[in-house]
Amino acid sequence: MLHNLTIAVVIPAYNEADQIDKVLESMPGFVDRIVVVNDRSTDQTEEVVLARMEKDQIGSRNEQIGPQPIKRTLYNEAEMVLQERDEEEIKDFVPSELVNSDPENDRIILINNLKNGGVGAAIARGYKWCKDNNIDCTAVMAGDGQMDPAELEGICLPVVNGSVAFVKGNRLIHRSAKLVIPRTRYLGNSILSIMTKMASGYWKISDTQTGYTAISLQALKKIDLPRIYRRYGMPNDLLVKLNIARCSICEVEIKPVYRIGENSKMKVMRVIPRITWMLFKAFFKRIWIRYFKRDFHPLFLLYMLGIVLFLASVPFLVEILRNLFVAGSVTSNSILLIYIFLVTSSLQSLFFAMWMDIQDNDRLQL
Repeated sequence: MLHNLTIAVVIPAYNEADQIDKVLESMPGFVDRIVVVNDRSTDQTEEVVLARMEKDQIGSRNEQIGPQPIKRTLYNEAEMVLQERDEEEIKDFVPSELVNSDPENDRIILINNLKNGGVGAAIARGYKWCKDNNIDCTAVMAGDGQMDPAELEGICLPVVNGSVAFVKGNRLIHRSAKLVIPRTRYLGNSILSIMTKMASGYWKISDTQTGYTAISLQALKKIDLPRIYRRYGMPNDLLVKLNIARCSICEVEIKPVYRIGENSKMKVMRVIPRITWMLFKAFFKRIWIRYFKRDFHPLFLLYMLGIVLFLASVPFLVEILRNLFVAGSVTSNSILLIYIFLVTSSLQSLFFAMWMDIQDNDRLQL
């Protein structure tokens, strides 16, 4: 526990038999529950975790966890509806089974996904267990040992102190980042971070691909956990969902950890196009829900106007290029002027919308 609040760590694991035992062994003592979600591994990951569970039999825990049933009254229909939804939403996750026979007292919780769902699906399932058991602060650490357990307290403290709802580590601001992080991953991370700024509305963040995070129980309850992106774009999608829920966040500097025996399963060139498309859709979803459906804001009109004007300029650009490279003729002044007007107006609308977006979300970032 930290400051009398319960702490859990979710560890998504897929074929991490060589690494996960040292992750479990090095977990700080203040962690009350370690929730390992075995995402249909084909190696000995499950056996390694079970062996560690046998060594970790520590008897009854002092902290109170577990679902807290709500008794119906005249005034709590809303709470009852939410409780019923929480009980039913398990069917929307990847099918899984809880291995523990005494989860209320075991420190290590093992959940086996019955089919491979991806790292995002594994984390979401771990989040579900922590939410159902009223864990005050839930962190995420990878099962491959790439996250230093000594930094876990610094990740959790802003949530425990009530400063923010979500904390994420940032490796890119560490002075060793360019020296330690492989060049391809550094570049891919930087590109995705720029796109995630616009899609999520958290304009101050970077290193959006890190999975070293902590989230409050209140924030978990605001997120539609079964709809979290199931693959490697999960951290990006989660940021969008947090912004829609108006959750405050901050970043904590952490060091990059590589070359410790980890075997990354992410193919950067394959993942970036998928995450880009996901972020493109997530941007429009965020703008629609936050700035039109829930609370109308002029930036919605400015974003939409900028996009419409840009699309309207495309036929004129095609005509200019056709005259230049195909027909070999000079484009009329009227077409050039219309194109310049549309592009200029589009950029102005988009820049004003982005400025309003930055100003409106500044209060959500520390």
